[in-house]
Amino acid sequence: MAGNEVHNKIDPIQFEVVRSALTQVTEEMAAALRRSAYSTNVKTRQDFSCAFFDRNCKPISQAFTQPVHLGSFVELIPTSVEAYGAENLQPGDMLVVNNPFGGGSHLNDVTVFGPVHHQNELIGYVASLAHHVDVGGGAPASIGPFQEIFQEGVIITPVKLVKQGEMNEDIFKLLLAQIRSKRVTAGDFRAQIAANTVGSRRLSEIVRKYGLNEFDRYVTAVIDYTDRRTRAEISDIPDGIYKSESFLDFDGFTENTVTLKTKITVDGETVYFDFDGCDPQRRAPVNSTKAMTFSACAYALRALMAPDLPVNDGFYRHVRMNAKPGTVVHALHPAPVVGGWETQVRVNDMLFRAFAPGMPQKIASSTKAMMAQAGFGIIDQVTGEYHCNYEALAGGYGARETSDGPDAVQQHGQNTENAPVEEVESHFPMRVSQLSLIEDSEGPGKFRGGLGMRRDYHFPDDAATFTVLSDRDLEGPKGIFGGMGGRKAYYILNPDDPERTKTELSSKCVIELKPGDTVSFQTPGGGGYGSPLERDPERVLLDVTLGKINFKRARECYGVIIDNLTNDVDRTATKKLREQIIKSRSSK
Repeated sequence: MAGNEVHNKIDPIQFEVVRSALTQVTEEMAAALRRSAYSTNVKTRQDFSCAFFDRNCKPISQAFTQPVHLGSFVELIPTSVEAYGAENLQPGDMLVVNNPFGGGSHLNDVTVFGPVHHQNELIGYVASLAHHVDVGGGAPASIGPFQEIFQEGVIITPVKLVKQGEMNEDIFKLLLAQIRSKRVTAGDFRAQIAANTVGSRRLSEIVRKYGLNEFDRYVTAVIDYTDRRTRAEISDIPDGIYKSESFLDFDGFTENTVTLKTKITVDGETVYFDFDGCDPQRRAPVNSTKAMTFSACAYALRALMAPDLPVNDGFYRHVRMNAKPGTVVHALHPAPVVGGWETQVRVNDMLFRAFAPGMPQKIASSTKAMMAQAGFGIIDQVTGEYHCNYEALAGGYGARETSDGPDAVQQHGQNTENAPVEEVESHFPMRVSQLSLIEDSEGPGKFRGGLGMRRDYHFPDDAATFTVLSDRDLEGPKGIFGGMGGRKAYYILNPDDPERTKTELSSKCVIELKPGDTVSFQTPGGGGYGSPLERDPERVLLDVTLGKINFKRARECYGVIIDNLTNDVDRTATKKLREQIIKSRSSK
């Protein structure tokens, strides 16, 4: 009765104003971070996230940037506040942390957060997380096939970076001493501090307008509203047990694939993600932290719900997960975790495939399902500056029940943009010698998967260290409901230079490049949805016309014959060929 009385006193108009204002706080934080950052990875690719937490460290609002980070926030902020002590934080203070085993992800994802006060009373915490292009370790860009966490870069437990509004220069110098790209990294850190300052200022303005008690009351109402809506959304998911298995093709050191398993139990208003059966953690860059795996579960569940559902503690409290400590989905110290996102996005793909039988209209076929990370380090011979660059490349998205998969996009919780060629070339002494869609890389189906992308990095004048941290060495994304799989990924040194040896690289390697070398990074295509023999021949013709597939593939995969002279579908021959293919398959 008391709860109902509270909600009866909530003004619906003011509720929406406050809810929108809280979201806008984090969006404005994101805008400040992006506009003041130095690295292409943050300012252009938007590899960062911002959020606001209440005084009990419950997530209240977050900017629409990187969903993969958000589960990390949920784990990291409470753990860090508890470790450091809320009583040790004063107005204007900010902590910096990237500890993977204290609620974080891999070391490149560095969080800066601090308390927000109103008249010396704690309101909550603002936080910004950014993927830094280098945090030290065994290779430029701090990604690579390492075997323990200490090789991956500087490990930061919660430490005070800003004290009462002033930078702690000793701590800052200590951090930058571990890092190659000092100027850019320093700029990105200051951008995070600026974002938090903006968030703190805006929250203080909201509290001044409504008063702290009224503010707290509406924050509680927002959480309760989300909780009720989440329960209703979960009740629309068909009850049952959903299972799926997947694997990573290569762990970086052994020939053994990495086994992943899930069992999802949906019962009324409860969804339980169980990862019993996943491989033990390895001395290889394939280990996901608990927070990373939680992010996969949260994203998968959220993607099945209404687009306007808020994401805060009222939602996260319904994400229940069992990931056994010491496995590749809940790694323990001192396991390497730099490639944990490769595992995390494959887990995401596996979760959607598990849900597919019960919700075929909502589930897409498999995507590239890998982060597809590329990084390089190079010393500018003119300025002497040590440059580091990091990118996560796009690939083919899976087809859906009524549409083709998009070409060359990021997938699932990976919401970054592709780095523009012009910007990369203007900042680094190298060239992007090719950027194109990959013909015939789609997964054939009634609706085809999206095409993969080729991006070639050419270093004409200088030596460089290049890292590939990716996957899909063995096979591409699978099709669904009769759809075929997409083309697998390829990583090739000097693919087109007749004077240099062409070499196929593994998906997890660090190589030393000589002047004139080129690395070709070719991502996979998405899986198809439904039988390719059911695809509208006119769609096949359009794909041929646009150069997405060739005549041979149209005939062999889709059973469509196109007349070379008229450039039109030969419908009689197509019908006959498709009947022959169906008859041949049924006889087997």
